[in-house]
Amino acid sequence: MKIFLAALFALIILTLGAMCSAPGNSMVSTITIGSARINFTVEGGRLDLPQADITEWVRAAAESVATYYGRYPLEQVTIRIAPFDGRGVRNGRTFGENGGFISIHLGNESTASALKSDWMMTHEMIHLAFPSVADRHHWIEEGISTYVEPIARVRAKHMGEAAMWLELVRDLPQGLPAEGDKGLDHTHSWGRTYWGGALYCILADVEIHRRTNNRKGLEDGLRGILNAGGDIRHEWALEKALSVGDKATGVAVLRPLYDKMKDQPYPVDLGELWAELGVERNGNGVRFVDSAPLAATRKAITWGISATASADSAAATSSGAPTRQYPAVVAGRTARSR
Repeated sequence: MKIFLAALFALIILTLGAMCSAPGNSMVSTITIGSARINFTVEGGRLDLPQADITEWVRAAAESVATYYGRYPLEQVTIRIAPFDGRGVRNGRTFGENGGFISIHLGNESTASALKSDWMMTHEMIHLAFPSVADRHHWIEEGISTYVEPIARVRAKHMGEAAMWLELVRDLPQGLPAEGDKGLDHTHSWGRTYWGGALYCILADVEIHRRTNNRKGLEDGLRGILNAGGDIRHEWALEKALSVGDKATGVAVLRPLYDKMKDQPYPVDLGELWAELGVERNGNGVRFVDSAPLAATRKAITWGISATASADSAAATSSGAPTRQYPAVVAGRTARSR
């Protein structure tokens, strides 16, 4: 049955790919990021945006992902952009079939400025950089994309530093365990899937920095997984991926933290975490406290290890973060043979 479903799914993806390359009113473009080729098609339909703005939207997301991972995750990716009546970006999905495929919907009344603040295209591209794991581990797939996306955009200068931290302070509480929680592997609510996974990521990131004196971070573990062949096209056991990540950082953090969070609530004091990192909520923004114990870790998480010395000059002035809307399933990934 699994083989039959995999074959059926592959047929669906190939059909979608054919639709992407079909003649007519479709707009087909290609951009390159390093050695990677990103082919994207805008299906026929009215769009108020010129092609140049759509191309820049795709390019900015790809640059963000490549900046965080050190390269674009796959050598070639196909993106299908489907217009709908209205504004905004919705219903992003990422697939491991057909070499890497992203389907996303763009409102035909969207503006260029709205695309510049969009997070979903980057979120979907990050899904390409982690192996397919069992369904019960969906939180790690969504958690990585939720956590890494704003950091990647900040490092590529497509988002402000303060906006990123405001988003984390504001939204991470949604990932905390509630009464009756049975751990990340067994509690599949929206909050625990997206922000619970992000909570795991920030705890791991801080601990890796702490134990390496800010010489390594979560990106080193994720890069190690990707460079070992762990992308969305391949099925791995989660334990294998986390062990590979720990080997890349040189400290055992990812696997032990998973063991603590997989089947029990594992409460976290976020107020204490923000105080240690030197992030204070300030109305509709945040204020940074550079005398905080882990202020250097905050800067390293934000800008990367090599960029922390120039973080003050590089930091953006934006203090607001766009509110995310997650109606039903608006962003996600589908792995192979599911």
